[in-house]
Amino acid sequence: MRGEPLAVTEILSEEAVSFVADLNRRFRPRRDELLAARAERRAHIANGGRLDFRPETAEIRAGDWTVPAAPADLTDRRVEITGPTERKMTINALNSGAKVWLADLEDANTPHWANVVDGQQNLYDAVRRTVTLQTPQKTYELNGGPYPTIVMRPRGWHLDERHLPVDGSPAVGALVDFGLYFFHNARELLERGSGPYLYLPKMESHHEAALWNDVFTHAQQALGIPVGTIRATVLIETIPAAFEMDEILYALRPHVSGLNAGRWDYLFSIIKYFRDNPAMVLPDRASVTMTAPFMRAYTELLVSTCHRRGAFAMGGMAAFIPSRRDPQVNEVALGKVREDKEREAADGFDGSWVAHPDLVPVCREIFDRVLGDRPNQLDRRRDDVSVDAARLLDVAATGGAVTAAGLRSNVSVALQYLEAWLRGNGAVAINNLMEDAATAEISRSQVWQWIHNGVRLDDGTEVTADLVTRIEDEELAAIRAAIGDEAWAGSRFDDARKLFERVALVDDFAEFLTTAAYDSIN
Repeated sequence: MRGEPLAVTEILSEEAVSFVADLNRRFRPRRDELLAARAERRAHIANGGRLDFRPETAEIRAGDWTVPAAPADLTDRRVEITGPTERKMTINALNSGAKVWLADLEDANTPHWANVVDGQQNLYDAVRRTVTLQTPQKTYELNGGPYPTIVMRPRGWHLDERHLPVDGSPAVGALVDFGLYFFHNARELLERGSGPYLYLPKMESHHEAALWNDVFTHAQQALGIPVGTIRATVLIETIPAAFEMDEILYALRPHVSGLNAGRWDYLFSIIKYFRDNPAMVLPDRASVTMTAPFMRAYTELLVSTCHRRGAFAMGGMAAFIPSRRDPQVNEVALGKVREDKEREAADGFDGSWVAHPDLVPVCREIFDRVLGDRPNQLDRRRDDVSVDAARLLDVAATGGAVTAAGLRSNVSVALQYLEAWLRGNGAVAINNLMEDAATAEISRSQVWQWIHNGVRLDDGTEVTADLVTRIEDEELAAIRAAIGDEAWAGSRFDDARKLFERVALVDDFAEFLTTAAYDSIN
């Protein structure tokens, strides 16, 4: 048993790296083909094509099939806490009282190589319950449990990892994250009565899910782990995936446990996918709530699809960070959190996400009230739900406006998040919210969309690059005044501004800001 992190040389042992290299040689070519297929599909939509349910998979949607029953420690997921695999936050998450910890190597993590390796070290110790941290102020250690089930989220298919090249080319980030975690922990997890469980992000089709299924099958066979031990929950956080929920579950059927409503990336995906369509312009992101008709269609379809197939339906994030100094802020924000979680529980979700340990009791209380002694709501079929393509794409019914305050908020939040991201922090507290890359993606893509579609603010002012540049000047001046010249000199706000302008103001839309930003950290 270890009280100290596993050495880097052990995380990157010859055997572990060889395992990751094998995954890349076998599956990187298919990954590359699927990314090309994404671009082709998007181009088809941009040229007037229609996004709809796939006719060639109608038999899967109409079929009578279910997914495997969940393992014992994954049947009750009423409250899941999310966060990066930084060591202190790992300990806090394990001590939180949540049922599941989403150990995030994706949107809450800047892929500095040190973060990638440290995250694997911390997960190794978390699995073995030996994770501790000594700081000058405090000793962080586990509280005796019970501890949440660990569900690790690797990077999406689109991200590469240059620090572990295979045959002269960057490795696939997702295969690095999965491969190292599975190699070091799969057998240990099984011996402890758990298993290697995953959240899979950013997929756009069931073909991408089928690739993951083949990766899982090969990895289990290669290490002598029973096939079907891996269990994955898929984030439905892209608009194309919303049209393939059944197919994604079917493609992963030996290894799948559920779907999650990844609401913030879902909004980003809609903006990105329809960025050059004036009829699909969204108002201020603060105006786009989960009660918007197109968001209701998305979440109701997710619950009904999951429960028809015996899969868990997981709700979205409560990102609020309680204030230690302002009870009035807490009262208003906690009211909104309760309203959101009550709606999810009433709709049939089996659990939901929070970003802060103080929200675990809030979420648990609401789901306890609905679930009672049951571990989940799989028996609630929601056969009353009927969602077609028109409902999923009914952005026009959202209401709300594009305002000066909304534009300024997008610019300010994006700059603050990107500055922290460049320094290696992917989970950032901004205005009492725990923000990750999804918020920055929405913010910068909305700015791009508004500029390139000639959108006017509610006061008649046109959103232009010049206007955004002036707002940048003002927001950065305010930040500098607030933090002081010394802190400013050690910051990366100049780099953050350049990066923001590269992903928000240039004509060529960057598919992911994290891909564009990767050059700035390596």
